[in-house]
Amino acid sequence: MRAAILLVTVLLAWPGVSLRAQSVAPGELPAIVPQAIPVPAIAPVATVAPVPLLWKADNGGHSVYLLGSFHLLRPDDYPLSTDVHAAFADAESLLFEMAPAEMESPTLALRMGQAALRADGTSLDSQLPPATADKLHAWFAANATRLQASGMTAQGLQLFEPWFVGLTVGIVGMTDAGLDPRLGIDRHFADAAAAAGKPTTGFETGTEQIALLDGMDPDEQVQFLDEALAEVQPGNSELETLHALWRAGDATALWERMAADMRREYPQLYERINVQRNDAWLPVVESRLQGDGDEDTLVVVGALHLLGSDGLVEKLRARGYTVERICSACAQP
Repeated sequence: MRAAILLVTVLLAWPGVSLRAQSVAPGELPAIVPQAIPVPAIAPVATVAPVPLLWKADNGGHSVYLLGSFHLLRPDDYPLSTDVHAAFADAESLLFEMAPAEMESPTLALRMGQAALRADGTSLDSQLPPATADKLHAWFAANATRLQASGMTAQGLQLFEPWFVGLTVGIVGMTDAGLDPRLGIDRHFADAAAAAGKPTTGFETGTEQIALLDGMDPDEQVQFLDEALAEVQPGNSELETLHALWRAGDATALWERMAADMRREYPQLYERINVQRNDAWLPVVESRLQGDGDEDTLVVVGALHLLGSDGLVEKLRARGYTVERICSACAQP
């Protein structure tokens, strides 16, 4: 499973934006303006609700619901399961990867773009193998009308690090497939919490998430971009497979398909993006389980953060908490 797909769909909660970088004189910073990436209109089709990746951790008077998100979805992925709606109704507060208020802030994309700017004055092409540069030029040419409408130019693309361009390629490819960040589980429940007056917060800040990506080493970044370009080629079915497994609630297949490749191909990135973040989040979840009063919490994070031996579910069980899956549609509890 390719890293760009995993980062955008089940590991990092980011708004769907591209960045417009205007040409500037040497030594000056370009003006970077967040622009929404247009999502092709796809008519909703009536479907059964996705089988949720939902668990409940208990500690006497407190419960924490753990919901595995897909950060970009389609209209026909809604409505969600009644199990999920019941968990939301029971929770007094919600906890996301990043606080919704910061996620919606226009300065987030600005800060991400500033972090992604090349600092040595060289062009992106100068860092890429010729074959990768050729694929990037072909990708831009194929998407030029749409990209330019959102403010992105071929010249502007040359100002950024490979990790950012790879992320952009991945997001554009996913929106081409009809997946919309405005329909992601995180956004859905952030809006629902605001409407219901339920407080929300985040495990980490945008600055911390940016550092995770900007901390990739140069070779890792080039590999990431090259694979992102491969993912958007016609006939690539990995994204559809991942989305289908999430809809089916197949935790085992998701873990095996997502984690194995990423741990092998990007061991350092996997450690930073998944393992270290889960370890940092665990005490926060425990504090919700051990707090005063009887308030319950709904945690909404990318699905990979809940799965396998590195996931929050097994880490909580290892600490002695009772954690059970909530899944009315599953063949087995």
